[in-house]
Amino acid sequence: MCYYLPISPYGFTYYMEYWLFMLPALVLVLIAQGLVSSRYKKFGKINTISRVTGREIAQKILADNGVFDVSVNAIAGNMTDHYHPGKKTIFLSQGVYDSTSIAAVSIAAHEAGHALQHAKGYAFLRFRSSMVPLCNVATMLSVPLLIIGSLFNYFGLIVAGIAMFAMSTLFHLITLPVEFNASRRAIAYIRSCNWFYEDEIIGAKKMLTAAALTYIAALAQSLLQMLFYILRFAGGRRR
Repeated sequence: MCYYLPISPYGFTYYMEYWLFMLPALVLVLIAQGLVSSRYKKFGKINTISRVTGREIAQKILADNGVFDVSVNAIAGNMTDHYHPGKKTIFLSQGVYDSTSIAAVSIAAHEAGHALQHAKGYAFLRFRSSMVPLCNVATMLSVPLLIIGSLFNYFGLIVAGIAMFAMSTLFHLITLPVEFNASRRAIAYIRSCNWFYEDEIIGAKKMLTAAALTYIAALAQSLLQMLFYILRFAGGRRR
């Protein structure tokens, strides 16, 4: 994800305006993070009746969908789970890889969903992956352009800086269908394999819904920040 610090030559008043403007998104971010943490803690303590591990459910999803060139490896850390398209590897954190909890199964199934997206050429995943280099460049250029444009009252640089920032906002927007689709694939498989009781499936849905909220919060934060830059710098230009 691409995040930025509020930059401006306007001093303390500017920062007060910024944090007040961003307050709704910041509250949403805190709620999302708290919800993920609490549900991970809750469902991480409840083992599934089938006793299938995160690694096993991921491997099963891949095999049942004819994907045999993706490996499933453990990775250090907590909630560091992700799928790496370049390495064709699902990395599962220590609390997921060998765990039989509802949280572990749902997270592992979600990451396997990303692997299926890659294997089947899911359009939004391809688009998001292609945006990563551009988003990295935008991260480096956006703030310097805004600073220089503000200091020298060069409106063209301000517009360029906001345009660079918009790239990260678009990245967050494209991330939503990618994550939602991976979760739908995960829940559909969990329901279809008949290994889990209905209350376990409901728990998995709650876990993945909480995770999805973090991406919504990130988009809201990016949108509000971009809007603030537009309003603040456009206002300064009029003055």
